[in-house]
Amino acid sequence: MKIPVRVWSDLEESERARILSRAELDIDGIVADVQPIVAAVATRRDEALREYTHRLDHLPLELPFEVPAEEFDHAERRLDPTVREALDYAIANVTAAHEHQRSRAIELTEVRPGLLAGERTRPIDSVGLYVPQGRGRFPSMLYMLAVPARLAGVPRITVATPPSAQGAVDDACLYAARKCGVHAVYRMGGAQAIAAFAYGTESVPRVDKIVGPGSAYVAAAKRLLRDRVDVGLPAGPSESVVLADATARAQGVSVDLLIEAEHGSDSQAILVTTSSSLAGEVADLLPHLIDDTPEPRRTYLRDVFSGYGGIVLAGSMTEAAHIVNEIAPEHLQIRTAEPWSTMSLITSAAEILLGEHSAFSLANYAAGANAVLPTGGAARTWSGVSVHDFVKRTSVVQVSSDAYGQIASHVQALAEYEGFHWHARALRER
Repeated sequence: MKIPVRVWSDLEESERARILSRAELDIDGIVADVQPIVAAVATRRDEALREYTHRLDHLPLELPFEVPAEEFDHAERRLDPTVREALDYAIANVTAAHEHQRSRAIELTEVRPGLLAGERTRPIDSVGLYVPQGRGRFPSMLYMLAVPARLAGVPRITVATPPSAQGAVDDACLYAARKCGVHAVYRMGGAQAIAAFAYGTESVPRVDKIVGPGSAYVAAAKRLLRDRVDVGLPAGPSESVVLADATARAQGVSVDLLIEAEHGSDSQAILVTTSSSLAGEVADLLPHLIDDTPEPRRTYLRDVFSGYGGIVLAGSMTEAAHIVNEIAPEHLQIRTAEPWSTMSLITSAAEILLGEHSAFSLANYAAGANAVLPTGGAARTWSGVSVHDFVKRTSVVQVSSDAYGQIASHVQALAEYEGFHWHARALRER
């Protein structure tokens, strides 16, 4: 395959739009398929949940949805010690990186003498974490979601994850769930799992918030249910950008471009560079690296670099940064002579990794920062998953008698101006 190098200044608007576009899930058609599943779970509860989980995920009819304690025990014994050690290491790092996000229970400011205003922070009562299994096993997704939920103090943390054809849940996911303090794991996936979390069934208690990416069917169910339950940040196909200048090594840039691209054919991976020589070297290297990749990842990579991946040549670092900000990528790696200086030009990226040693894969697993990030350009306004996603803030105000004497007249004037009779009168008659 041949990977073209596109010069940004030479591109028509339609060509630029194509580079900036994503393989966003077209779920409009899927919504119609998902609607009866959601409706069935809402009305027939466990019966419908079991019916669809058996039909779509092949769960044996006799197995309970909730994974019992002995399966967690068996999973821990079966798990390779090297994998256990790696999970322990990663969970410790993610915990350390998220500790500082915890807020004090109450933070008040004395706005004026006797007038206190601020916030009380409390955990959300219950959350459902969705851990997909479609293209592999994702214990990393589980601890990225469960660690901040636990640090937030959520009283009930539950996980939904699709089972194998034999009804088993991945050993590493069960180990990570127990390590992170998850209260229950349910073998269920797809739209029926989202509906079960949203409505509750005899076996699965409803939750107040659902967090975690999934298939097109999961995305469609979230769209249908977002007015009933908080469905968290928008998380679609994986996307990455490498921003590099002439100091970057072509081999390193090439292999890092393939990290996020191997997630699936709908991923995005783009090199934005000011160096024409680097662009040419990477364009030459990538096809050989892709050919040397085992299936099914080889097909994913070929699809990405035939569609939503590529190489863009910018005329200056300012222009390169503008392109990156337009993309607002999920993952951004900066490989320039002065990465901290370059970062000052970036206004929209969900994650920024500085320097050649900060590989996407390190951040995906064990660097500590959260790897569940907004996609599809949502990084312009959304942030990655954190402890803040699992708490709610309540405004708190206290007014003393002395402060009341000062504030009341001003509020009366404003209330009368806006035409609110009792807002003003209640203060006059106090």
